[in-house]
Amino acid sequence: MIEITLLGTGSPIPDPNRAGPATLVRAGGQVFLVDCGRGVLQRAAAIGVGAAGLSALLLTHLHSDHIGDLGDLLITRWITTFTPDPAPFPILGPPGTAETVEATLKAFGHDISYRIAHHDDLNTPPAVEVHEYTHGPVWDRDGVSIRVAPTDHRPVAPTIGFRVDADGASVVLAGDTVPCPGLDELAAGAGALVHTVIRKDIVTQIPQQRLQDICDYHSSVEEAAATAARAGVGTLVMTHYVPALVPGQEEQWRTLAAQEFGGRIELGDDLHRVEVPPRS
Repeated sequence: MIEITLLGTGSPIPDPNRAGPATLVRAGGQVFLVDCGRGVLQRAAAIGVGAAGLSALLLTHLHSDHIGDLGDLLITRWITTFTPDPAPFPILGPPGTAETVEATLKAFGHDISYRIAHHDDLNTPPAVEVHEYTHGPVWDRDGVSIRVAPTDHRPVAPTIGFRVDADGASVVLAGDTVPCPGLDELAAGAGALVHTVIRKDIVTQIPQQRLQDICDYHSSVEEAAATAARAGVGTLVMTHYVPALVPGQEEQWRTLAAQEFGGRIELGDDLHRVEVPPRS
């Protein structure tokens, strides 16, 4: 069994009810955070997960809304890990991730120096272990394996999706993308696909070109559902709703997805949880 929790289902536009894009995946006793948008640690705290309890951070791409709380995550993990000489925090992402992490830690350089000066048991800056990937296996520990494949969010490039496999269950986390062969390959036969979605039927009617532009590098609800259908996944989990999913309109979104996908469809507020059983 793999458990998915939608920690943040929002977008770049601040929303009092939805944190920034972030998904928690529990698999084989390990806990993975996929992307870290604004408010992620508050949402994680609501289900009893702290920064120190994460096995790794997985980044699909480096858009600001997906890494908005990277600094908070790194510093909070550092100051709430009380074991001596803790292992470096694994961070897996596309090329550019190492530079982004380094720059983030540099931005917090004054804070880090203050804490080292004040606490006798903090002697070194936050320890991280960054790995950059575009394709192939990236994790194999204690029965949990993860692999990545390229997605298509151009001009944001490179971008990747993640597939987590454990105990016969599998979950794919697409990040932002339009339909593409890399995601089709990654999601083939998976138990669940977590996919960002936008309502192109609504966004294209907004009289602002900058907002209309997002349609050319995100999947619509129907496109995400068609990807799920092509891949033969069991469950489509929609997240990162643009515009924000309004209470009472869930069935509108579900109906659009059902036009293309006949399997289980999940959507909802932050902290929505989905269990993914092994596939027979």
